[in-house]
Amino acid sequence: MEEIRIENLTKSFDGFIAVNDVSFTIKTGELFSFLGPSGCGKTTLLRMIAGFETPLTGRIMLGNQDITQLPPYKRQVNTIFQNYSLFPHMTVYENVAFALRIKKVPHAEIDSRVKEMLQLVKMEDQAAKYPNTISGGQKQRVAIARALINKPKVLLLDEPLAALDLKLRQHMLIELMNIHDAVGITFIYVTHDQSEAMSISDRAAVMNHGNIIQSGPPDDIYERPASIFSAYFIGETNLIPAEVTSIEEEYVDLKCNAGDGEFFEIDSTFHFRPEVGQKLTVSLRPEKIAISRTKPRAQEDINVIKGIIEDILYLGSHTQYIVKVGNLKFRVFSQHKRVYFDDKALDWEEPVWLFWHDTDSWLIDEVTPMGMDVGEVNVFERPFQTSRGVKRLLKSE
Repeated sequence: MEEIRIENLTKSFDGFIAVNDVSFTIKTGELFSFLGPSGCGKTTLLRMIAGFETPLTGRIMLGNQDITQLPPYKRQVNTIFQNYSLFPHMTVYENVAFALRIKKVPHAEIDSRVKEMLQLVKMEDQAAKYPNTISGGQKQRVAIARALINKPKVLLLDEPLAALDLKLRQHMLIELMNIHDAVGITFIYVTHDQSEAMSISDRAAVMNHGNIIQSGPPDDIYERPASIFSAYFIGETNLIPAEVTSIEEEYVDLKCNAGDGEFFEIDSTFHFRPEVGQKLTVSLRPEKIAISRTKPRAQEDINVIKGIIEDILYLGSHTQYIVKVGNLKFRVFSQHKRVYFDDKALDWEEPVWLFWHDTDSWLIDEVTPMGMDVGEVNVFERPFQTSRGVKRLLKSE
């Protein structure tokens, strides 16, 4: 079992702690992602595993071998960089064959293995072309083939899709998963893109300020964030400042702060034992909320609050509503399942009801940071005024 064990790894640059006493294990054959904002330490961590950076403290184990001080070429680890680093004067075939030629592998074996790799990445018909004559996605495939031809135990991918457009990134994610399944080795993937990490990973680790904030399967991190940062960074969510008013057998009653002395009451199930009077944060994903101009029928396990639509954004597969409740702004996603031409669409500044099941909210044992305005924390400081201004202009004409 060639699992990777990181033990108390620390790295600093001129007194700045880039990676802070990090420990974790990556299982053999796993596709593991490091996810976080720029400067969180994820690339530094990857470079230490690759051997391009030396840790200040701690060690890196590949199976039973301590590789902490080994140079990159002595590790059974290969890296794919964001810029691919292909040799422009060599053909696709020669780029993939290069590492084997350096090792003086027999010509027949080189030819067999190169053709096998090019077939794996579906580039066998491009073997005679040069890098400047193929697309970005094809360059990515060549880089993968070149990295895999040495039969590494671990493949490191540092933001490998960042230079590609959206459609090509989505296509290459599927290709990467297929290649991973075909070769069966450990992939470690670094990205700042939440959707990439969510779709490709067996497990992921969310990083911030050199620390791992939360790790686990992507659906677990998304549905059950361990902190405000995890909830805020992974996907999109509404963060609601709340105080526990009573505790029942299966749920808690919460008084939620809407700002300017306004409050509303909701219920939520709980996964830790809160105390009456405890201040905490409720995370509620936008797709969990239903929106209607009519008040829903009262049910014990359904939360209902009233607000006013402040903005509407049509996004193709769904419409996004920004609904103001006191000083809070709720982001709500309404899926386009079917269009009813005789239905009157919800409009700007229209009163609406928001409702959701009490199991769809998630309690976070943290208080919303004092520097975070409760009126803006829900909407990620995005510019929602544009579409509303256009709508009003059209109305005035």
